[in-house]
Amino acid sequence: MTERQYDRLVSEMSPKSPIVKDCVNAFWIGGLICALGQLAMNGYTALGLDKTDAGTATSMTLVVLSALLTGLSLYDNIAKYAGAGTLVPITGFANAIAAPAVEFKTEGFILGVGAKIFQIAGPVIVYGVSASVVYGLIYWITTLF
Repeated sequence: MTERQYDRLVSEMSPKSPIVKDCVNAFWIGGLICALGQLAMNGYTALGLDKTDAGTATSMTLVVLSALLTGLSLYDNIAKYAGAGTLVPITGFANAIAAPAVEFKTEGFILGVGAKIFQIAGPVIVYGVSASVVYGLIYWITTLF
């Protein structure tokens, strides 16, 4: 079997993806998550927090809700339906940290949860901190001259 024949066979056997439906679901679920964040922001502002503190409280609320839904195995059900719509940065990141911890809890707190909690998020944190150091050095050097 040639590579071309194999590619054609794989194309015929693979299930077809309903891309329009997937995009619509991702759009409205992601928008719903963002709208929830905006409602939380408005609520915290109405309680008297300034814009910065309200933003911090909103971020914390979204992280806690995402981790809670992950722990209750509900986030995965939403993600199956919404696809990339659940990857709104802060909720997706919270899910990426909480999911391995839930998955490996049977291996114990040290070798399971402790060792696996940053399995996905660890590289993001490392490269984020590294990039900020490089950016800070570039900014510092350019402000000297």
